[in-house]
Amino acid sequence: MDTLEFLSQDAATRMEYDARMKYLRDEASRMNGAKAEGHAEGRAEGIAEGIAKGEQKKAEAIVLELLALGVETSVILKASGLTEQQILRSKSQMGKH
Repeated sequence: MDTLEFLSQDAATRMEYDARMKYLRDEASRMNGAKAEGHAEGRAEGIAEGIAKGEQKKAEAIVLELLALGVETSVILKASGLTEQQILRSKSQMGKH
């Protein structure tokens, strides 16, 4: 109450107080905006990573099916976009099942 009374009597002090309060509100708003932006970026990166992993798993499943059908590795290599190592790894895992 004393602070409010003091501020109401001195216009210059009141202006300084108002400016400081505005600065603090603006700073809090900037921080909240930055936090929200960071969350949005994180979600976008997570979604992109999930999609990439899903596409990889789908390609590997197709490779297994093609190998089971006896399709040559060179054909699978061209069609799948996977590396030869990935195809050979799938081929060796197929033998384990």
